[in-house]
Amino acid sequence: MDSYYNPADLKKFGNIAEFQKEFADKFFAYYGAVFAEGALTAREKSLIALAVSHAVQCPYCIDAYTNDTLEKGCSEPEMMEAVHVAAAIRGGATLVHGVQMMNKVKELSM
Repeated sequence: MDSYYNPADLKKFGNIAEFQKEFADKFFAYYGAVFAEGALTAREKSLIALAVSHAVQCPYCIDAYTNDTLEKGCSEPEMMEAVHVAAAIRGGATLVHGVQMMNKVKELSM
């Protein structure tokens, strides 16, 4: 294996119950409820998950939700736009912390 990321491990996700079944069962029940149809469609939730997958940089999630969004009929432009939304939010979150730095510089300069 050339990296820590092994695509075959995605299929083993359910195996997390082997070491702590009670918590895994609760997690999977919650996960299933979150992704059930509600105020948002399953398609919308899948696009959100794809964007978040990129923001948290989870290669397993990126693979899973790339497949899921395609299965739910999302187009390549929609998928890439979701990724750009995640990138804009992540970039903005970094930049807004620049205000903290600016405040500190001003405080120290007084």
